[in-house]
Amino acid sequence: MAKKKSISKNDIISWYMDYVLEYGENPKTVFAFAKTNNFEEAEFYKSFASFQAIEKGIFEAFFTNSVKVLNKNEDYAIFDARNKLLSFYYTFFENLTANRSYVKHVLNKYKNDLKGLQVLSELKWHFTRYVGQLEIQMLDIKQEQIEKLQERALKESAWLQLLMTIKFWLDDTSASFEKTDIFIEKSVNTTFDVLDIAPVKSVIDLGKFLFKERFSMN
Repeated sequence: MAKKKSISKNDIISWYMDYVLEYGENPKTVFAFAKTNNFEEAEFYKSFASFQAIEKGIFEAFFTNSVKVLNKNEDYAIFDARNKLLSFYYTFFENLTANRSYVKHVLNKYKNDLKGLQVLSELKWHFTRYVGQLEIQMLDIKQEQIEKLQERALKESAWLQLLMTIKFWLDDTSASFEKTDIFIEKSVNTTFDVLDIAPVKSVIDLGKFLFKERFSMN
């Protein structure tokens, strides 16, 4: 059988995810992976340098696909920062849920320490850049160095919040992951309420929810 000549990046990602889910492990070599899927090994390296690069690319694709969907919605463009971030979260986790078996296979063993995981490094770069472009209102401090520190702290806290939500989703056993939806709403709204120096009701509300879920899940 003639080997496939037109291979896209998404083809490789799809075949790789299928292989991992079917065999429960990464392919042994690029040569074997290419042979299994009937394409030339050289085609692989046009898109990725290694299997690790594919894994990073998969989580990057979850982000970019989510943003593409959002940008097709005319209403999204006029949303404020809070509703843009909420929309991103719901769309992003729909993508994760559609690929839950793969995501759980990759992340489950690291779910208690996702922060420094290399497979999420591309996702972090794109997500923190996205957060920086939301023009989230912060304290107006007329000092460049402090403003930069404030912006960096915002991006890092947003990233930690996303990781916390991923961990919650990995552990969620509710129908249609309804508890994750509640967690997203409460955590994102709490973040913006704190930035707005709003009443602490939502902070207390989130604390009660987390306390209750921690004991019910365990």
